[in-house]
Amino acid sequence: MMRKYLLPILALIGLLLAVTMVLIGNRQSPPSQPVVQSPKSPFPSYVAGAGIIEASTGNIVVGTPVSGVVVELYVHEGSEVQVGDKLFKIDDRELQAQLLPAMAKIKEIAARLAQAKSQFELANSLSDKRAISVEELNNRRFAVQLAEAELASAQAQVKQIQMDIERYTVRALIHGRVLQNKIRIGAFVQGGVPSDSSMLIGNDDRLFVRADIDENDAWRIQPEAHAVAFVRGNPNLHTTLKFERVDPYVLPKTSLTGDSTERVDTRALQVIYSFDHTTLPIYVGQQVDVFIETTVDKSSKSKPSQSTATPSSAKIL
Repeated sequence: MMRKYLLPILALIGLLLAVTMVLIGNRQSPPSQPVVQSPKSPFPSYVAGAGIIEASTGNIVVGTPVSGVVVELYVHEGSEVQVGDKLFKIDDRELQAQLLPAMAKIKEIAARLAQAKSQFELANSLSDKRAISVEELNNRRFAVQLAEAELASAQAQVKQIQMDIERYTVRALIHGRVLQNKIRIGAFVQGGVPSDSSMLIGNDDRLFVRADIDENDAWRIQPEAHAVAFVRGNPNLHTTLKFERVDPYVLPKTSLTGDSTERVDTRALQVIYSFDHTTLPIYVGQQVDVFIETTVDKSSKSKPSQSTATPSSAKIL
């Protein structure tokens, strides 16, 4: 009797399991919430863009006029430097070796000049002018002038060597801070164009924000408009920005935020703002979200547009 109902019961159980699995598979899982909420614009109408923090002087890569091995390092990351402060020194022993004989030559010529002056003064002081010929007197005068010229030339050569030696000590040309240092004692540095293995300095007393604005929204930027920057990772950290300038050249966008909706085939207008670095715990090279207030476009009121609130997409709201 049981065998008669066994197959129908198993079939019913299989059907119930199949229906249950289908219901579970079709059930929509709640969307995952982001770890950090995106910042919200404080303006009803705005342009949003990603910004890069940089020093007010720009991020200056320190170059060297000569190539050589670094023998002294006077600063480190975070060091504050003034104009003229030493940064590092390149091996200058070859020039130092040239300086010694050049200094000795000055002493030799100076002694010869003193001798020539003595002979000329002796001849010129004779009471009886017939005791020495005019030609001899002129020769002694010319000997003095020649020795003076040789002395000036030797001194100029020493001065040139000393100036060349000074070039082997790289100094700061601005007041600022060492932002990055990849130079090490014993490393070889190449003169001319600075490389990635160099030193980066800049004035961070007041920081700049270089905001990339989509070229389609560039016409909405107004110098007197209010702007706010939010620190990424904490939307509660933000500061007002002061307009500095607009770089009058729209260039290909190079600073990417990683947002999936971000366009990478666009060009960007770079707008530079500044702020007091003490208002935020932020560093040079860090990305921020920038919101710039705009006036409402009357022609677009009747045509609602869809846009996101994230600065990475650089949309108008």
